[in-house]
Amino acid sequence: MAALSDLELEAIRLSLRVAFWSVATSLPAGLLVAWLLARCRFPGRLLLDGLVHLPLVVPPVVIGYILLVLMGRRGPIGAWLYDTFGVTLIFTWRGAALAAAVMAFPLMVRAMRLSLEAVDRRLEAAARTLGATPLDVFLTVTLPLMSPGILVGTVLAFARSLGEFGATITFVSNIPGETRTIPVAIYTLTQTPDGDAAALRLSIVSILLALGALAMSEILARTLHRRIGGPHA
Repeated sequence: MAALSDLELEAIRLSLRVAFWSVATSLPAGLLVAWLLARCRFPGRLLLDGLVHLPLVVPPVVIGYILLVLMGRRGPIGAWLYDTFGVTLIFTWRGAALAAAVMAFPLMVRAMRLSLEAVDRRLEAAARTLGATPLDVFLTVTLPLMSPGILVGTVLAFARSLGEFGATITFVSNIPGETRTIPVAIYTLTQTPDGDAAALRLSIVSILLALGALAMSEILARTLHRRIGGPHA
């Protein structure tokens, strides 16, 4: 495979940056939502569950358009962010990270929720009978036991963020060096004369990054399972 050009390397670096920040900023919210869906009963729970999983069942372009309406300079949230903090998300890499985070959020939440639901609540009850506070129980019992799910959800969200296209191009367009991630760059190259070779190289890089993330997720999850369950787990 020929050496990658500066434009291709730029797209790779931008994709990694977008994927990292999309996961880093959505992880606390993912934990909170997973906890609410797994442990709490409240009015509107089914609605919250549906909204969380909505990006899985609607076209990504729809999510991008919703973000454009809400987060654009004239949108209710986007206008407030700009007027209050001077922050603009549309047509920026931060907006690309937001779009990727929204699309990857259901995968993150689902992995964490399933892991949390598998935690033996008798262990938490035993810790409380020994005098542990709810926060201590969460930090010393629940969180370690659900850590494989957190890890898997994080890596899946990272891999999904690397491959996000529809919501990204709809919300933040296709700006070289700012919003042209790997998928957007591949699309651009397929529309460019003599761009097939570069598109193929970026496709291979995208596949390798995704496979590497999934393999790392599996290895680390198995390691955590062995440490939690003991040598015979």
